[in-house]
Amino acid sequence: MVALAGALAAGPGLLRRNLASLRLALPVALVASTCSIGGAMLGLYLSSLDPDIVQVCLGATIVGIAALLTFSKNSELPVVDKQDAIGLALGMRGAFKDQSSGNIVEWKTHRTLMGLIMFIFIGVLAGMFGLGAGWANVPVLNLVMGAPLKISVATSKFLLSITDTSAAWIYLNKGCVIPLMAIPSIIGLMLGSLVGVKLLAKTKPKVIRIIVILVLLFAGLKAMDKGLGIGLLG
Repeated sequence: MVALAGALAAGPGLLRRNLASLRLALPVALVASTCSIGGAMLGLYLSSLDPDIVQVCLGATIVGIAALLTFSKNSELPVVDKQDAIGLALGMRGAFKDQSSGNIVEWKTHRTLMGLIMFIFIGVLAGMFGLGAGWANVPVLNLVMGAPLKISVATSKFLLSITDTSAAWIYLNKGCVIPLMAIPSIIGLMLGSLVGVKLLAKTKPKVIRIIVILVLLFAGLKAMDKGLGIGLLG
């Protein structure tokens, strides 16, 4: 619910700046949101067995993605020589003005079918772990499909407003949302998202890459620490 609120707050600003792409988001959202319903049911089942299993699996997944981003080359502006037929048919291309450099950046996707297949698993993971899947959306959009890092981050944020809605109702109906925790978090994240949209437009892609990797590492290690009961990160 918190991730959903932040995505709804940031969405309009990202679309106005041509950073979030509707043509890129809608096809993958259809796949991910459908699969997130099944993932939410699976997550509730696993949590009833042992919640620590979910924490450790989540942490290991996020740390692995952070490592992948760290060692990948040209992730800020991937080189896509030729767009594949599926991406071309779906119109997955565009252009935006990078305010950090003043340049007009044109982009297009490739390996679209592989990306759509991976979003099946992202939808399941998003629903199963009960959180926004930006940690998985960004690497697939960027490293697999070849979208620039800024486009990937912005489209991922907008994407959460669609995919999280599907899984959220499963958890709401099961009474898994605590209002006293959710409401203050939602207010804070919505305000932060409005500021983040402006910072994303002006920040250099290399800085964004470093921030994404650091956040992923902290979140992944924190989840593993909690699941294993070590207590090093509080």
